[in-house]
Amino acid sequence: MHVDRIELGNQAEERAAELVRDRGFEILARNFRCRSGELDIVARRDLLLVVAEVRLRSDNRFGGAAASITAAKRNRIVRATRYFLARHPDLRNANVRFDALLLQGPNGPVDWIEGAF
Repeated sequence: MHVDRIELGNQAEERAAELVRDRGFEILARNFRCRSGELDIVARRDLLLVVAEVRLRSDNRFGGAAASITAAKRNRIVRATRYFLARHPDLRNANVRFDALLLQGPNGPVDWIEGAF
């Protein structure tokens, strides 16, 4: 992977995390990795736990950022979330919601889709 793409991805995740914080969420984890997959952002506000997938696409070819969250990717996120929750029993009463934070281009707006899957 080209270094510029890695840096753009890091910048996109930072912008997404700022938006999550600005909306009153406490970020519990970023880039949580386990055998099942990776969780970009895990955040909590009261009894709501949001697991957010951050996607950056430079253009809309191939369906854009939203289309890049395939069924296989969603399944990996769900499995990783189960693992995360097993490691954090204090969150067992939380309502879990899977969101997508989509960025079209490095400087484009962030489209927050609640309950994306």
